[in-house]
Amino acid sequence: MKKIYYLFVAFLMLISASGCKKFLDINKDPNNPSDVQEALILTPVQLYTTTNILGGFPGSVAAYWTQQLSLNQPSPEIDSYRITPSDVNNTWSFDLYPAIFNNLRIMIGKAQAGGNNGYAAIGKVMLAYNLAICTDLFGDIPYSEAFGALDGLKPKYDRQEDIYKVIQQNLDEAIVILNTQPTGINVKADDLIYGGDFPSWKKFAYTLKARYYLRLSKAAGYTASAQADLALAALQNGFTDNKDNAKITYSGGDKSQNPWYRGTLPGAGGVVLNKTFVDLLLANNDPRLPILGLAGSGGDFLGRESGTAPNPNPKIYATVGTKVGGYLLLDQVGPSAPVFLATYAEVLFIKAEATLIKSGAGTAQPIFVEAIRQNMLALGVGTNDINTYITAHGTLNPTTPLKSLIGEKYVSNFLSLEAYNDWRRTGFPTLNVVVNAFRPYIPQRFPYPSQEITSNPQPQQSISTSEPVWWAK
Repeated sequence: MKKIYYLFVAFLMLISASGCKKFLDINKDPNNPSDVQEALILTPVQLYTTTNILGGFPGSVAAYWTQQLSLNQPSPEIDSYRITPSDVNNTWSFDLYPAIFNNLRIMIGKAQAGGNNGYAAIGKVMLAYNLAICTDLFGDIPYSEAFGALDGLKPKYDRQEDIYKVIQQNLDEAIVILNTQPTGINVKADDLIYGGDFPSWKKFAYTLKARYYLRLSKAAGYTASAQADLALAALQNGFTDNKDNAKITYSGGDKSQNPWYRGTLPGAGGVVLNKTFVDLLLANNDPRLPILGLAGSGGDFLGRESGTAPNPNPKIYATVGTKVGGYLLLDQVGPSAPVFLATYAEVLFIKAEATLIKSGAGTAQPIFVEAIRQNMLALGVGTNDINTYITAHGTLNPTTPLKSLIGEKYVSNFLSLEAYNDWRRTGFPTLNVVVNAFRPYIPQRFPYPSQEITSNPQPQQSISTSEPVWWAK
C-alpha cells in the first residue's frame, strides 16, 4: 500500500502560499517554485486532487445534490442547496488555481526543459483532469490569460467549449509522450496513482478522452452520434480491467486518511446516507448497500431526507461504508480506503451509452450488464449475488434505456463527481427538489467565488446557479 506523507502537503502550501490571495498573484512566489524538483510537485498535486477536490468540498457537494449523502443539520444547508460565493473561495483560490494548475504548469515546463518526459506526460493528464472539473463546476473559466505575471492583470474567461479543446489537446500531447519510452528522471513512487508506469497512464488518458467526448453528446454544435464515435474509438485504448482503475490509496495514519473518512467522523457535522439513495438500493435488493453503507444503530438501513428537521439521534441513520472511506469505531479500513479518479466500470458504462446511441439497446445490453458486474466485483460482491441482481435489474428498459443505464451508473459512481455530471447532462436519475430548500431548484453549477468577483469582475459572474453549463443545455 502506498504511503502518503503530509510533509508534501506542507511543502505544497509553502510554494502555493499566495493562494490565500487572489489567484492572479501565484507567479509572484518568494520561494521561487520554478526551482522545485518535479518529484516534489507531483505527489502533492495528486493528493490535492483526491483529498481536496474529489473527496473535498466539490465531491461532497456533488454527493449532496445528487442525494447520495445528507446532513443531519437544520435547513438551509449545503444538501438543501445553500451555497454562496464565499463557500467556493478555497476551491478556486487555493486548491484549483495555485495548488493544482499553477504547480502543474511549473512541473510540465520544468520537465520539458529537462527532458524528463514522464513528468511532462503525467502533468498534462492531471492538468486535463482538473481543468475538466473546474469548468464543469463553474462554466467559463480563466485559463489562457490566467497565469500571466503582469501586475494588475484581469484575465478574461475562456469559453467552456474552448476549455474542452484545451483538455483534449493536453491528453493528446500526453499520449504522444506515453507512446515513447521514459527519458531523463524516471517517475517512481512519487506518482501515487501508477508509480510512473507509462502503459497505465496511456490507458487513463484514453479513458478520460472518452469521458469528455461523451460529455459533449448534447452540447450545442455537437452531435451525440459523432461524440459516441469518438468515445468508442478512444476506449479501444482505455481501461480493460479493474486493475487499471486510477486511484490513490491512503496509508491510514493520523495524517494520511481517506478524505471521506475525515468527513464522516462523528464530529464532522452529521454526514449520513440520503433517503433517495438508500431507498433505491433497498427497493432493488442491491447487494452493494451493506458495502457502500453501514446500518444505523437500529440495525436497519435508514436514509435521511434532506431538508427535514434534524434527528436528535443521528445514529439511527445509515452512514458511508468503510470500503469507500466511511467511519467505524476502531475499524482501520475506512482511513486507508482508496479514492478513485476513474474506473473500469465507468469505461463500460461510457461504452454502453455510446453503443446505445449508435446501435440501440440490444447491442448495448451485454456491455451494460458487464458494467454492473465489474463494479460489483470491484466492491467484493459475491458471484451468486451478482447474478441474482443482474437477472432482476440488468436489462435496459426498451422504452427508456438511457434512464436504466444512468440509474445503474449512478450507483456505481457513488461519491463520484461523475454522478452530478451525468445528472446534469441526461436528467437521470430523476431527482426531486428537497423539502425546505434554500433554492427552488437543484443547482446546475457553482457560483463564482467572492474573491474572484471582487478582484477580477467578469460578465459571467452574474450567471445564476440555476443556469446549466454549456454542455448541459
